[in-house]
Amino acid sequence: MIRFASWNINSVRLRLPNLLRFLDEFKPDVVSLQETKTENIHFPLKALEEAGYPYAAIEGMKGYNGVAILSKYPLHDIKVQHWCGKKDARHISAIVEGIELHNLYVPAGGDIPDPDQNPKFEHKLNFIKTLTDFFDETSIKNRPTVILGDLNIAPLETDVWSHKQLLDVVSHTPIEVDLLNKMQNGSNFIDSIREIIPPNEKLFSWWSYRSPDWTKNDRGRRLDHIWVTPPLASKIQKAQIIKDMRAWVSPSDHVPVMLDLN
Repeated sequence: MIRFASWNINSVRLRLPNLLRFLDEFKPDVVSLQETKTENIHFPLKALEEAGYPYAAIEGMKGYNGVAILSKYPLHDIKVQHWCGKKDARHISAIVEGIELHNLYVPAGGDIPDPDQNPKFEHKLNFIKTLTDFFDETSIKNRPTVILGDLNIAPLETDVWSHKQLLDVVSHTPIEVDLLNKMQNGSNFIDSIREIIPPNEKLFSWWSYRSPDWTKNDRGRRLDHIWVTPPLASKIQKAQIIKDMRAWVSPSDHVPVMLDLN
């Protein structure tokens, strides 16, 4: 069994104690982080190696974005991809234990769900379109592949606290959901979390810092995902979202999602 985890950590240096606690308690084999928010030279590699993760692939930048893969097993064929004419540390990939792994941080998209009025939203839509073409052109569906990360879109009605109230809120708008569905269907990606947790069940991985009491309101969204290609479909054993971590001291606004492959 190999356990994959994905977490938008919202600053790896600020939340290093939480990361080390997570690694100790949940023991993932491979961890993909988003929003590491640090240049490579400042990434806490030594502490993570001491925690049992001697292999790492990192791509960061000062104060923003950033992606990383931490592993107990060797990482091969590490690649950093740049999309939409920007070098903004949003996509890193590697081969681990024969599985192709893509760690993604899709742009959030700003507040206005109109690409003509909001360049950030336009960037988000173009980023997803470009990824869709990339996965199609490389015939990724034919290889054992895991893609995971903060996709910044909650596709199902049960992936948000209120479908009706969020239809015009960035992350759940029809245009975003349609594009994400096209990317998923184009390469036959399987939403591993929803293979285990039924689609009719409310499920969130993000709660806003703006909410005064996130546990009482529970106004979350499922923005973090782990998908697999058909060659791994029969290997899905367990999937979970670690909701309790949102209540840890100095939490990220996201919590980890995990997948066990048999």
